[in-house]
Amino acid sequence: MDYVMNIAGLDRSLHLCKVTDDLYIAGFIMFNDVELTIAVARDLLAKAPDFDVIVTAESKGIPLAYEMSRQSGKPYIVARKGGKLYMQDIVSISVNSITTDHLQVLCLGKDERDVIFGKRVLIVDDVISTGSSLETLEKLVDEVGGDIVGKMTVLAEGNAAERDDIIFLEVLPLFNSDGSIKL
Repeated sequence: MDYVMNIAGLDRSLHLCKVTDDLYIAGFIMFNDVELTIAVARDLLAKAPDFDVIVTAESKGIPLAYEMSRQSGKPYIVARKGGKLYMQDIVSISVNSITTDHLQVLCLGKDERDVIFGKRVLIVDDVISTGSSLETLEKLVDEVGGDIVGKMTVLAEGNAAERDDIIFLEVLPLFNSDGSIKL
């Protein structure tokens, strides 16, 4: 089953994926979709507050952060899902996400922290659902001295669309097992 939606002026078919017997989500994947990545980055930047640096988690939001960086000329930082040998003085925070079946860790090394410290930070992601990944990124940016000026996503899934602290392009509904939209 698929769900067709218009995102940044482009129609896309999103495959429905089972989470539980009575809950399905539409899989939104920007990997390999350059046309969509360029369009959503443009539309999000048009809504963005003034910022100095973009931060995202090591996830499907990386192409979005890169393209927003390319279009704006401002740097982007990726919070890694684990410490790497080349990272020094690592700061890390744990996260549980709806799309991952285990506890994850997001990390920033000294080089990344130096870019964020004292700067106006725009947090971006592809989809915000429960907000757990976003909350972890917020804690991480706060811990390393960044000033969060905005939180943006392409799609706000389910109840996330009711939040007043995020900027998004479209609402992504949740689905029943028969493909109907959950109310």
